[in-house]
Amino acid sequence: MLKLAPFLLLILYGVLMYRFSAWRTAKMLDAQSTELADPVLKRLTDQMARALDLPRIKVHIFEIAPVNGLAAPDGRIFITRGFYDKYQQGAVTAEELASVIAHELGHVALGHSRKRMIDFSGQNALRTVLMLFLGRLLPGIGVWLANLLTTALAAHLSRGDEYEADAYASALLTKSGIGTAPQKSLFTKLEALTQGRAGAMPAWLLSHPKTAARIAAIEANEARWHSA
Repeated sequence: MLKLAPFLLLILYGVLMYRFSAWRTAKMLDAQSTELADPVLKRLTDQMARALDLPRIKVHIFEIAPVNGLAAPDGRIFITRGFYDKYQQGAVTAEELASVIAHELGHVALGHSRKRMIDFSGQNALRTVLMLFLGRLLPGIGVWLANLLTTALAAHLSRGDEYEADAYASALLTKSGIGTAPQKSLFTKLEALTQGRAGAMPAWLLSHPKTAARIAAIEANEARWHSA
């Protein structure tokens, strides 16, 4: 048990760091967000709410310029001001923006925030152990390799969450009568909308799957549902 104590302390440290980060994020969101009030989007979110047997789906605008959606650790759903501006400019349709809301609802419904806390804590402990082991075994590059391996693991787990949230969104969009076409069309626009933030980074280090892979996964789900 004593031999496990340092490892358990590292996990505890990771949990505390994650909770502090979540608390700080919630404070920032409280200070920099307002509730979304858009009649067209409300009609679409009401359709999704009925499909989920919910009275309503509350969405907030996060007042930052980058194009993004966010599911906060406390379960709130956010669309950035930058994303909403793209919608108002006609670059994104209401149905496409609704697919983002559906995706973020998926993260909440599937408990990804809690899962990320567990993943983050375990990865923090694993990184430290690997740094100690590989640092001795491979002086000079061991620490770099430990960071690379844990980053790749985190990216792999994150991509899994994204596929799951995509599948949830596809099911919800289908059930609510919106369909998956806006979800797929938005993916084809995302690189331009986000100004290619992923750049030339290898796929195995990306936190989100590539566009073609996401669309293929949605279409595979649709084919399976239709054949069931």
